[in-house]
Parts: sequence; C-alpha cells; structure tokens
Amino acid sequence: MLQKMSHSDPGDSAKLGELIRGIRVGLLTTMDRDGGFHTRPVQTLQVEADRALWFFTDWSSPKVDELHHDVRVSLGYADPAKNVYVAVTGSGRLIRDIQKAKELWSIEQRAYYPEGPEDERLALLRVAIERAEYWIAPGGVSYLVAAVTAAVTGTPAGVVGETRKIE
Repeated sequence: MLQKMSHSDPGDSAKLGELIRGIRVGLLTTMDRDGGFHTRPVQTLQVEADRALWFFTDWSSPKVDELHHDVRVSLGYADPAKNVYVAVTGSGRLIRDIQKAKELWSIEQRAYYPEGPEDERLALLRVAIERAEYWIAPGGVSYLVAAVTAAVTGTPAGVVGETRKIE
C-alpha cells in the first residue's frame, strides 16, 4: 500500500514520531563548505508534535559551521530487526537555551557535558521537519508470498508493507 499526501495527515505524523522515538539514534547529514556530505550518529532527545526534532551538540563541532553555511539536513533512522526505516529532511537551527537543555537532560549526557545543562559547550540543535517518509516492512513470509504471487500471475508485487510520505 502506497499513499502520497500533499498535506500531513495527523495520524501519519504521530506514527512518524512514534517510530523515531522507538529508534532514537539517527544518522544526521549536513553539507560541508565544499558541498560534500558529512554524516554522523545523533541521539534524538525529543520529537515534538509540531514536527521538530531536538538534539544536543557541541558548539565546537564541525556541524555548527556547516549549519551556519547551509541549514539543510537529512536524518535517517533504521531498525532492521523490526523492518522499520525512516527518512527525514528539514532545516537545522542551533540555539543556546538552558531551560530547554534542562528539559531534555538525562544523566548519560554528563559524559559529554560534565557541567550539566549549563555547560558552555552545549548547543541545542532543532531540526524542523519539512518532509519525511517511513517504511514498515512485514516479515520474510510476506515477501515469499508476494514472490510466489508475482511468479504465478506474472505481475510484479507492489509495495510490500506500509509506506507513508509526510510533506
């Protein structure tokens, strides 16, 4: 089943948030000054209903310069064990907000920011989601059934599983 939406369906946006929260770690891609891609893992700290994602980063990180040069970002999330995949594009903005940092804070962050949410090196990255797509594939048996059906009918299988585009 494939469904394209020109406007976000609230149910699909909610599902997108649920999938991202379940995976948590994504691969964030920015553009360097030479136009090359720079990808690194990031932990998603919050998914907001208004289609925003929050992350911590260091003010000395290369992504800070990259985002000052080009705000476009891409994030990819994958949970192969559950056959769930998510792709997000949007714009990134870096801010310093101690109150928001406290809201997002967890003790594990102290490994990177020993002074806590007030750490001078701590920057917040907010990604405003502009487009997203997710895929939820069924288990291997569904692909086997689709392959047999295609072989018998001579018609290729359509999308096996669920996919949604959110724009």
